[in-house]
Amino acid sequence: MVASALSATAAAAVVVAVVAVLVAVCRGEFTVVVPDSSSSAALVNAPQTGLSDRARTDPAEQRAVQEVMAATGNGWASGIADVCRGRWHGIECVPDRGEVYHVVSLSFGALSDDTAFPACDAARATLSPAVLALPHLRSLFFYRCFTANPQPVPAFLGRLGPAFRSLVLRENGHVGAIPPELGNLTALRVLDLHGNNLTSAIPATVQSLAHLQLLDLSYNQLAGEVPPFKFQHLSILDLSHNALQGGVPASLGQCRSLLKFDLSQNRFAGTIPDALGDLSDLILLDLSHNALSGPIPAALGRLSSLRSLILGDNRMQFTTVPGDIFAGLRALTTLVLSGMGLEGSLPESIGELGHLRVLRLDNNEFTGVIPASFRRLERASELRVDGNRLVGPIPFGKEMMWRLGKKLRVGGNEGLCYDAKQQGLEGVVALAGVADCDSVRSRTTQHLGGRLRNTGGLPAAAAAAPSVGVGAGVCVGSWHVFVGVLVSLHLARL
Repeated sequence: MVASALSATAAAAVVVAVVAVLVAVCRGEFTVVVPDSSSSAALVNAPQTGLSDRARTDPAEQRAVQEVMAATGNGWASGIADVCRGRWHGIECVPDRGEVYHVVSLSFGALSDDTAFPACDAARATLSPAVLALPHLRSLFFYRCFTANPQPVPAFLGRLGPAFRSLVLRENGHVGAIPPELGNLTALRVLDLHGNNLTSAIPATVQSLAHLQLLDLSYNQLAGEVPPFKFQHLSILDLSHNALQGGVPASLGQCRSLLKFDLSQNRFAGTIPDALGDLSDLILLDLSHNALSGPIPAALGRLSSLRSLILGDNRMQFTTVPGDIFAGLRALTTLVLSGMGLEGSLPESIGELGHLRVLRLDNNEFTGVIPASFRRLERASELRVDGNRLVGPIPFGKEMMWRLGKKLRVGGNEGLCYDAKQQGLEGVVALAGVADCDSVRSRTTQHLGGRLRNTGGLPAAAAAAPSVGVGAGVCVGSWHVFVGVLVSLHLARL
């Protein structure tokens, strides 16, 4: 699968940008608490470097935390006299001006061997409604906590307090629909329900979350159409690996802060909206593995910050690639247009993408030669043009072919050949099964010569001139291939 098979090198630039956003978001969630101006006991709006000897956890919040801990299988917390003063990784507390500590963040689940968040008893753990007794709570994080005890996302989470900012319930095995009550969390910045078994449609109430910066509903079983989101602050949108249908909403072009836009592995149909060309900060656009149709909008050429454009496995028969689309995409490091039924020539302008590392144009209907400009893709670590109808000599030098190794794929193009006079090509993996150009030229000349002699100067197909039948089409098609090979070989020698 295209999305999952992208190389680490190609994804690195996107990961860096996404991590930067997440760090910025999470830093706000875990270390900065905005004062509640409506309360006389406002929280201190500054990072805390130590605990006052007199500060104590609010007693009601102490009891609530112990209930939440017990529900996840961490009954040991009942022996802690003060949950904020006896801090463990996974709890964050901030004092108010009366030196009473309030719980602002709870996290559960072992992210790695180095993470010390309290683990959950996956067979018996539940998410306790006691979290509602934490009025200053800003963040909840549960990771792989309920996998052996599948349960819905609790609707009561929609009643969390006005300070709540981040809800992360990743890979917990949650079932059922996303509760529409989550739309009540109007201050929410992060909604991450990745990797569960959620079904039904995305509730329209999610549109009420006007402050969202990250929305990740990927790897679920969601269906239906995507609501017309217009989130002004959204940086990360990932709805991949679901069963979502309908068109790609043009309204998403109004989410002007987007860095990552991933709708891959769904059932979207229709055309790609021109409005996506307005996402000037976008770094990754992945619409692969859907049922989208052409054309590829030239408006995507306005995405000057884009590093990964992944449209593969959308069958766009009779569609050509706009030749000028890449003039504005000079930051691209990954371009995937595999398995789309694309036709016409390979755009020469692709060779001007000096940062390109991954180029996949395989399994299409491209014709003509591989542009000589592709030799300038010096940073490429993967280059695929296999499974097309390309002809003529492979333009890459031996250094480039050796460097790419198995990551260079040119097979499945019957008219392609290589220059046997070029030294050092013995053993180049990419050339396995590819003929040398001299032998192709010799065979083609002999074949055409025989056909011309037998028909008084005309190709056999033309002399026979059958009015109908499959055989006529095959002969004419072969004639065009032979002529194309000869022309491309001639041009290559100029």
